[in-house]
Amino acid sequence: MPKISVALGMTLLVVGNIFAVFSDALIKDLPAETALYQFILFRQLTAVAMLLPLSLINKKQKLLNEIKWHFVRSHIWLIGVVFMVISLQSLPLATANAIFYAAPLLMLPIGFLLYRDNLSPSTIIVSILGFIGILIIVQPKQINIGAIFALLVAATIAINNLLVRKLPQNHTVYQTLLLTNLVGIPAALVLALWENSPFSWESLTIAALSNVFILVYAGICVEVYKSIEAHKVSSAEYSGLLVAVIVGIIWFNEVPNLSLLVGGTLIVAPLMWLANAERVKYRNLN
Repeated sequence: MPKISVALGMTLLVVGNIFAVFSDALIKDLPAETALYQFILFRQLTAVAMLLPLSLINKKQKLLNEIKWHFVRSHIWLIGVVFMVISLQSLPLATANAIFYAAPLLMLPIGFLLYRDNLSPSTIIVSILGFIGILIIVQPKQINIGAIFALLVAATIAINNLLVRKLPQNHTVYQTLLLTNLVGIPAALVLALWENSPFSWESLTIAALSNVFILVYAGICVEVYKSIEAHKVSSAEYSGLLVAVIVGIIWFNEVPNLSLLVGGTLIVAPLMWLANAERVKYRNLN
């Protein structure tokens, strides 16, 4: 694949986050009586069914290279999905997504610890302004179990995005996503059997639909974070919050207050400035 510029990487992450919000909305709309672990197992199985044909197209790649890192990422992903379902059903869509978007902030210190990524003043400032904008929009008044789980989701997203660099470079995006879901199926199956709930076609259908959206997001993350240091592009993930606010209004009647304008400006304006600055720098180097 051609080299991804910083500007293109940020644009791709914005698009990916739009897809992720629609996946979240489907999960939030699940009936209250939905069996949690059965739903998660359905997500894993439908993801494998969707990705397997695409992954087998390129048979020259050794699929099980560095399987230990796929194992680690798949179980971090599985834990994150459990927390995500609970937090989405406990919090307004925009509030949950606001906390999910702490992931780019968490990627900065974690990226420094894992890879000694350089942290420029501009990326730190943009990330902080973005997080302040998120807090202004959602105005969290208290910490509850849903908020704690949402923060854990953000941590799993941040770690998994950074661990992408440990994966074989010769694996395609489809193969990476396939292994992320496939290796976690045994654990998901054990949880579903322990839950012992009757089979639900509705749960299976929603799992498949949400997978279509989230796999697009995950594929974009894999491709972008394989090519670019996380601190250069992770601020772009904040933009999806604006979509979460809009979807929350239309789908769940979650009407935000006028602070949306101030918070949205703090998210979008620094992001646009950083994208332009990085674009100019990239052009000068090439």
